[in-house]
Amino acid sequence: MKNKNSAVPRVVKDALILFAVTLVAGFLLGLVYTVTLDARTAQSEKEEQEAYQAVFPDGNTFTELEFEAGDAEEALSAAGITSSQASVDKVTSAEDASGEWLGYAITVTDFEGYGGSITMIVGILADGTVSGVSITDISETAGLGMKATDESFIGQYAGVKTDAFEVEKNKSEDAGDNVIDAISGATRTSNAVTNGVNGAIAMFQYLSEAGE
Repeated sequence: MKNKNSAVPRVVKDALILFAVTLVAGFLLGLVYTVTLDARTAQSEKEEQEAYQAVFPDGNTFTELEFEAGDAEEALSAAGITSSQASVDKVTSAEDASGEWLGYAITVTDFEGYGGSITMIVGILADGTVSGVSITDISETAGLGMKATDESFIGQYAGVKTDAFEVEKNKSEDAGDNVIDAISGATRTSNAVTNGVNGAIAMFQYLSEAGE
């Protein structure tokens, strides 16, 4: 009669082999992650510096400032933006080659894009004028929401001083400079980017009032 327990060692052997393969695979993945970490970090920092330069062409030195998360939430709340809608991720002070302060480059993430979160760096000059917007992370629909990175859309914010931007479909000719012409077929994306920019403006105003 065949021993019913004869298959047990085989099962154990297979389990041990599977465990060993998984262990080795995990180790190799971890090794690859570690080896490439410096390169990925360097690339990320390079892209960030390029974004700072895009919103502050005259910028020479960019220094990250510390701030309390509660202060950022308070600033956004004053502008009617909740923590579930957007967050201020980083505030960076920009100076030119002579050391003159130019303004702040404020990194904001809006969580309400059509394809997910949208992260952007908003440059705001010392007098409160938006100097430019650079989108650093976006995953909207190709041919629609991704047009948010086009100069024809993102360039609408630059050179405008306002407490808040608004979005309008088929922007009328008599609309103010603070009215953003929505991307055709991507109003949700347009609103998300605009909400992020408004969040940066709110943070700028908060810092200005606090004398930062």
